[in-house]
Amino acid sequence: MFDDRRDAGRQLAARLLPYQDRDPVVLALPRGGVPVGYEIARALGAPLDIIVVRKLGAPGQPELGIGAVVDGDHPLGVLNEEVMKTLVVPEAYLEHEVTAQLAEIRRRQAAYRGGRAALPVAGRTAIVVDDGLATGGSMRAALRSVRRAAPARLVLAVPVAPPDTLARLAAEVDETICLETPELFGAVGYFYRDFTQTTDDEVIRLLAACQARSTVEPHTRGS
Repeated sequence: MFDDRRDAGRQLAARLLPYQDRDPVVLALPRGGVPVGYEIARALGAPLDIIVVRKLGAPGQPELGIGAVVDGDHPLGVLNEEVMKTLVVPEAYLEHEVTAQLAEIRRRQAAYRGGRAALPVAGRTAIVVDDGLATGGSMRAALRSVRRAAPARLVLAVPVAPPDTLARLAAEVDETICLETPELFGAVGYFYRDFTQTTDDEVIRLLAACQARSTVEPHTRGS
């Protein structure tokens, strides 16, 4: 369905053009969401920032997600209630896991932003972007965190996701834009010809490019 993440971003941007004059800010989940978000931000003339979410791993099974955590003015954790019902997770373990993942989030934020402050969201149209959704657990945490920042409108924009995942996330947002909703899903990468892993260096480069553009454009418009 998509050549690569940049192609997916350009296709999504075409659907998001009505938000061009509604003070948009694009918030991408790194790393794969950033190339998608970059194309959207460029098309809308909007700033681009990140929202870093980390999975909370189960005791002894770090790949099994028991929830997710996202940093911000008020760090937010969202637990996977279905998984938690089947596991006995000690409270001390959960506290330790949340602390460890918040530390990793802050490390990544510092590395990716290069010392820049997070973009303000209050009163703006916040467009939250990833390269696709499977279960949507991390995205749910991201959306709830952004909602707490009081945007005027909260939009979820992804190239591809299964219908049931979008249905579960519908209550978290004001609008959802998704280009493809296949019933038979599998994994996000199945819908890309090139799904090469996005590197930290690419995330840093794209964020810096957007920052440089937003710094130059006001002077260009005023000249």
